[in-house]
This record gives sequence, structure tokens and C-alpha cells, in this order.
Amino acid sequence: MPSHDAQLFLAGHYVDGDTDDVITVHSPVTGEHLVDLPVPSAAQVDLAVDAARTAFEQYRHWSAQERADLCHRVADLIEANADELARLTTLEQGKPLHAEAHDDVEDTASLFRVSAEDSLRLYGETIPSSERNKRMFTWRAPIGVWAGITPWNFPLMIAAEFIGPALATGNAIVAKPPSITPLAALKLGQLLAEAGVPEGLVSILPGEGAVGERLVTHPGIDAIGFVGSSATAEKIVKAAGLKRSLIEASGNGPVVVLADADIAKAAEAAVYGAYWNAGQVCCATERVIVDASIKDEFVQAALKAAEAVSLGDPFDKKTLMGPLCNEMTAAKMDAHVADAVKNGASVLVGGRRRGGEPTDLYYELTVLDGVTEDMLVSREESFGPIVPVITANGDDDALRIANSDSLGLQAAVFTQSLQRAFRFSQEMKVGSVVVNDSTDYFENAQPFGGAGGTRTGWGRVGGMAQLRDMTDVRTTVISLD
Repeated sequence: MPSHDAQLFLAGHYVDGDTDDVITVHSPVTGEHLVDLPVPSAAQVDLAVDAARTAFEQYRHWSAQERADLCHRVADLIEANADELARLTTLEQGKPLHAEAHDDVEDTASLFRVSAEDSLRLYGETIPSSERNKRMFTWRAPIGVWAGITPWNFPLMIAAEFIGPALATGNAIVAKPPSITPLAALKLGQLLAEAGVPEGLVSILPGEGAVGERLVTHPGIDAIGFVGSSATAEKIVKAAGLKRSLIEASGNGPVVVLADADIAKAAEAAVYGAYWNAGQVCCATERVIVDASIKDEFVQAALKAAEAVSLGDPFDKKTLMGPLCNEMTAAKMDAHVADAVKNGASVLVGGRRRGGEPTDLYYELTVLDGVTEDMLVSREESFGPIVPVITANGDDDALRIANSDSLGLQAAVFTQSLQRAFRFSQEMKVGSVVVNDSTDYFENAQPFGGAGGTRTGWGRVGGMAQLRDMTDVRTTVISLD
């Protein structure tokens, strides 16, 4: 546990709650009680926002190099504390320590470094004026105080996806990770202070709906960054009004396996996208659309790949998949599998929680065949370890099925044809298309977000695109008279 595991990180300091309200946090790995976390009061949220506004007025004048150096110091401290951060991530979230949690911490440090380097190249441009005696140019300015509302599936890394770019661009931020996975994010607060982040510039207040609502509607908040479900995103956008926002919501992006695909590679990638983080990823394997001519061969290859995935204690080096993070997600898996079976799908492997484990959250890797477009597993984001196979009759039918859902975040297409790869990249209604690799493929410099016309939000997390979204374009016109 961090030394301040039962406190809030408010305006650069660890503090107790100012009410008796607490949220009890349990580990999905063992079921053990981890901490009774204070619920941030409305007064504490106000204090965090006020402190951020005060700190911002000084910090916005820091040079890009000073901000970049600060982000690199944060990254150094994350790397120095990697073992503890990884252990906390596994303990509170359930992902395998050796196969995933250490990578999450490495990616978190990288986020700060990428933000640091990109901030040094956040250029404006010179615009030719229509008048001889005028010079016109643009430059980037921080927006102000951000609220960063982040999910439980990557409790450290996604919090850093907003904190790092905020620091790099001269903004202040009040981060709200969920209260069921608060430990790694709270530890990050300690490292931010040690790195020299100005007092008040960052607060970390784990909480649920009431805390998020107060932040979203607070007059001192200038912009909102959100990663989470589409349903919650819609509530946030309605409450936020004209505040600037960066929204990355649910994904149900398909894995499309065309007739000329490398079947073994496609099956391995689909299974990987189902078991990595137990499928609790916004770009995980959700719908697997396979050409009818190769469907049976694909299913057999998927079953073979699934056999190699070990479910168990996430602290064991041999484990590739740990428990689901919470009962809500496990219950959704139960419901989706039951609905699929009721409507004619077949469970080829898995489809249930495994007994004899410390908690009831260890869900078996599941492969379903005979899935149709109207089943819940097709229409909703399952967010669990599942490979639902849908049969398509040719490329046109595969594209139609792929675009039949409104959660267009990231998709994958498997083909050996460059023409087919370009066609599906251009025609699928998703923000990103990965060709011949898992839908879970992601890099920190990659612009990541939903496509227009879908229910996956707007803006981009990742790289230079996010720094642009977290700054204003300002224009200066100078008269030379």
C-alpha cells in the first residue's frame, strides 16, 4: 500500500476526508479488504478547483522546455517506483503482474515522455495577410483547468493520459479516477509532488457520480477529459454545456477476417484481444466477423489459441489472464452469453465463471459460434474475455455488419490484399483500423478516438493530436504601420 493509501491527493498534499463517508475497496484477486477511501466532499472538490486555478495562473507562463523537463522528471520517478505501481495495479484491478501490469507502468512513464517531447514541437503557423502591412500568426495556449474523469480498466495509465498532456501544455487538472481502483493513481500523486509539480496544479480525487458531476458543472472547470462508457459520456456532455471536452467512449469495433486472411494469425490476434486485461479494453475483441469460406477453419484455430491462455492468480508468472475487475462486468458477461445461447449461438469453450477461485470474478475465456447481429453480444460492448464469431458472406456483407454498430472506436481487418485493406480502412466507421494485428494494438503517439457519426465521442488521446486538443489556437495580427 502507498503510505497515504486512505487519503486524497488534494492540491499537492495528502489529506483526510472531511466527512464520515467512505468507500470500501476490495481486491478482485483475493477479495481482501484493501482500504476505506474517503469520499471527496463538495467543499474539497471546490478547494481542488480553486487551487488549480491559482496554480494555473503561474504555471501557464512556464516555457515549453521547463514543462517538458518536469514531465521527464515525473517519468523518471514512475520508472524508479515501477515495482510498487505494478503491484498496486494488479492488486486493485486484477490484471497479471508480469504479463501486463509492468507494461502498464512502462507505458505510463512513456506517456509523460511523449507529451514532453511533443510539447516542444507544438508549433503555430504564419498566415499570409491580404494587406501589405500586416503580419498574421497563430500560437498555442493552454485552456485552463481540466477535469480528468477516467475508468478502472487502466487505473494508472489512463489517468496519466490526461495528467501528462495537461502538464506538458501548461494546463492544470483535477483528476477523478474511480474509487474502486484508486491506489496506483494516488501513489502517482506522491511522485508528481516529488518531481516538483507546483502545489495545487494537480489534485487526484477518486470518487463516483457525485464527485464527477460537481467537477463537470463547476464554473471553475474550463474543459473535461473523459474515458469511459458512452452512456456516461452522454450524461457528461449534457451537463457540461459549452465547456471544451475530449471524449473517448465505448468501443465495439470489429475484427474482420476476410477470405484471403492468414487464418492462424487472425485467430491468435482475436484471442489475444479477448484475454488481454480479460477483455476489459475499449478496443478489445468484441465482434469477430469471418468470411463463410474460412469460418470453420478460423474457429478451430481460435480454439487452439484459447487453449494456451492460462486463467489464474495474476501474481503468478505463468498467468496470462486474471479475474475481471468487478461484479458489474462479470454479470454483463453472464447476460451476454445467456442471451446468445438462448438465441441459437453455441458455447465452444468457456462461457462461465470458474469455481474454486478466491473470488467469483475469474471468468473463463469464451468462444461463441453462430452469433448473429441482433444478439446482445453483437449490439453492446461486452468488456470481457469473449470471442463471438459472426459469419459474413463476402466482403460487402462483412463491411455491412462491421458498420451496423454505432460504437466506432478501433477495428482490425485481416487480409493479404492491399486493395482490401485500404477499402476497409476507408469504409469502416471507426477512428482507427489495424491491418493484420489485434484491435488491442496501441502506441502512445497514436491518435486514438472515435469516428464522426458514431457514439464514441470526439477528440483524440495520444501524441501530438491530444496536445492540440488540450490547447487553444490563438491568432495574433500585427500592423507594421
